Amino acid sequence: RVSRRASTTKARFAASTLPMAKKGNDVWQTRVDLAATYRLCDRMGYNEGICNHLTAMVPGSEDQFLVIPYGMAWSEVTASSLLLVDGKGNVLEGEGTVEDTAFYIHSRIHLYDPKNRGCVLHTHMPWSTALCCLKGMKLEMCHQNCLRFYNSIAYDTEFNGLVLNQNEADRLNSVMENNHVLFHANHGVIVVGPNVAEAFDDLYYLERAAQVTVLAMSTGRPLNIISDEIAHKFQEDLRNGKNEWATLHFESRKRELLAGDDADFCT
Repeated sequence: RVSRRASTTKARFAASTLPMAKKGNDVWQTRVDLAATYRLCDRMGYNEGICNHLTAMVPGSEDQFLVIPYGMAWSEVTASSLLLVDGKGNVLEGEGTVEDTAFYIHSRIHLYDPKNRGCVLHTHMPWSTALCCLKGMKLEMCHQNCLRFYNSIAYDTEFNGLVLNQNEADRLNSVMENNHVLFHANHGVIVVGPNVAEAFDDLYYLERAAQVTVLAMSTGRPLNIISDEIAHKFQEDLRNGKNEWATLHFESRKRELLAGDDADFCT
């Protein structure tokens, strides 16, 4: 186990020798990527206590996913500490239990479309959640980063408290439909993607877009909304390189972790 206080030299050594570098092991790589996402989101202030959840489907499975054990801080998560859970809530690998809302929210979203919802990220990150607390909550298309989410956000205006049963989880899922972002009133956001890298990239830019939007709104002056024509063109351009850009972004963030105090995420 590499100390979280590992030197930069040790961190570079870790990049080539720790289990992160296993070849051909898609399941382990998914563990590494999800653990990295927990650490990165912790660094960025997207977490809230020991709540919120980030999950990823196990490659080759349509009903098994990885999730944090309840009670573990995001800063403590490692690839090997993640629980493997099935669609019925059974813990198949790992030590600990799954928090109820984590199971209900994430299992139903994953099962809806395992291929395109390989990763589900639910957070109460502050700028995006601030928009969820407004009447008529909406991410306005006022900045380039907002255009990444043009026509791909679902807005659920109904808040019924904690999601502690399948009916409420299915209701959320039905509102989300085929969008890859859900704003849930008085609660937070859910971002989905086919893999961890793309979901993380969207989560990051969603919070950046929300931050700029809230700051612009705070001036009290009208927002300068971008036209639908430009938004459509932006989406077309984005599709041509989104997967590559997301992968490069995510890999750079993992290198940052390996060079610092979070180098043990991949153990």
